[in-house]
This record gives sequence, C-alpha cells and structure tokens, in this order.
Amino acid sequence: MKEFVFIFRNSDNPNFKPSPEQMQQVMTSWTNWMGGIAAQNKLVSNGNRLSMSIAKTIKPNNVITDGPYTEIKEFINGYTIVKAANIKEAVELAKDCPILKMGGNVEVRAIVTPDDNS
Repeated sequence: MKEFVFIFRNSDNPNFKPSPEQMQQVMTSWTNWMGGIAAQNKLVSNGNRLSMSIAKTIKPNNVITDGPYTEIKEFINGYTIVKAANIKEAVELAKDCPILKMGGNVEVRAIVTPDDNS
C-alpha cells in the first residue's frame, strides 16, 4: 500500500453563509465519508483544517507576504492522508468527498518516501 494525501481546495465565496442546520449536515457528511474510509482500514491520518487568516508566505530574498496566494480564487482548506494500492484507488476514495458538493475540489498526490523515486 502507498500513502496519498488528499488536499482539499475550496473557493472563497463571501456569499456562502450556511445555516446552522446546513453546517450540521456538512459536518455529518464529512464524518460519514471519513468513517467509510476508516472502516476500510485506509485512513492514515484525518489531517487538519488549515487557517485562512493566520498564514504567511515566505519567498526568496526574505520577502514575506500575508496569507496564502490571494491572487487565486481558491485556497487549501485542509488535508487527509489515506493508503491505497495505487492512484486509481485513491481517486475512487476521493470521489465521494463532501467538498465536491460545495464547489471545492480534491487534489490527490502520492506521498514520496526517501526510498521512492516516483
């Protein structure tokens, strides 16, 4: 089994103001999706959400900017690490991610270990 990271990206939509009931539905769908992966013994780490407001980007020559790249319309919201036989299986696990129903996307990347040259 190889490990893959799911990088969750969401669009910055200032008009998206879900009700408490809608937020509860979102949280339930995330819990169910993660639970399904864990039930298959494929969840390595449920990861964490990443802050949108407490962030800096450090560039060469000691250039420091606020936050992630603001010129793009989407931001990384968090990540999860799973194990799968190959990229095809990892993509299948990602296809049911709740962020897809909210206009976001999931980037699936293999985690490269020191003895892996891929």
